[in-house]
Amino acid sequence: MADTLAGRRADSATRLKEFQEKLKQANEIAKGKACVYVTGSFGRSEASTFSDLDLFIAGRSVDVSIDGGVEERRELRKLDEICLKAELIDGTRSLKFPEFSGDGEYLAHYTINQLVKTTGKPEDDVNNTFTARLLLLLESRALIGDDVYKDAIDAVISKYWGDYGDHKNEFVPAFLANDILRLWRTFCVNYEARTSNDPPEKKNKRRLKNYKLKYSRMLTCYSALLYLLAIHDKSKTVSPEDVRGMVSKSPTERLEWLLSLEHLKDAHGGVRNLLEKYEQFLNNTNADEKTLLERISDKATRRDYFNQANAFGDAVFDLIEIIGHKSRLHRLLVV
Repeated sequence: MADTLAGRRADSATRLKEFQEKLKQANEIAKGKACVYVTGSFGRSEASTFSDLDLFIAGRSVDVSIDGGVEERRELRKLDEICLKAELIDGTRSLKFPEFSGDGEYLAHYTINQLVKTTGKPEDDVNNTFTARLLLLLESRALIGDDVYKDAIDAVISKYWGDYGDHKNEFVPAFLANDILRLWRTFCVNYEARTSNDPPEKKNKRRLKNYKLKYSRMLTCYSALLYLLAIHDKSKTVSPEDVRGMVSKSPTERLEWLLSLEHLKDAHGGVRNLLEKYEQFLNNTNADEKTLLERISDKATRRDYFNQANAFGDAVFDLIEIIGHKSRLHRLLVV
């Protein structure tokens, strides 16, 4: 690997540690009740100097009987949640991170039960539990509450692997694979819905978002699918432990893991090519938003960037075709 990605990983870890050290009361407030996990560029271990923090809170809950019915009660109570969020906000400001997007709208607290029980239901998208759950598996790191974080991951995996007991030797992770594909398509649809009517002055912001989408969001989703394809190709099944290994790795670490598999030697050149292309993207976007908008406003630069992005997507497709080997999981991803 070249220095860029290694440097991004080291810098991401250092800055997250600095942030954790700013949280004086957060661990005690959340202890045994909730976790805070980071997604986005910090969750992918590739943050730049200009990256913001994308955080979610996931907590434990208990069912209590009220008026003859049952109500879910969060163990992290409302006032404690407010105190926890206040520390997170103060921490970002003291380290001069950009403000939370949407004025803190997405700094949400979900119970583990909410993340699990909404799986496959219509309210999953409305409540944003779909995104919170998928990003937990695909690009997250625990900031606070490692024990609750692990419980959340295990609970979500158990939901997706509900039929595993009857199909241990031939399990195809269709449920999770379909949701990963849905997440990718949701990213694309949301991008179109939010930008199709933008006035001319917003065109460059739209182009910049589209450019980033074609790299970071694509790799978040498709590195996981490539990982699952590789496991299934070798073992003809995918176990809960296999997917825990996937969750523990960042998207680029999943690509590097593919290079350790002898049975996929024919894919190693394609993997290295993909990593090189992604590293070029990290170089291209290592600047503040004003500079990036100026770059993307230049027609020649923009054309070059999007030609590179299309080549990156082609490289992802080529790897899926090579690693898939027309297996049942491969077919499911295509049809």
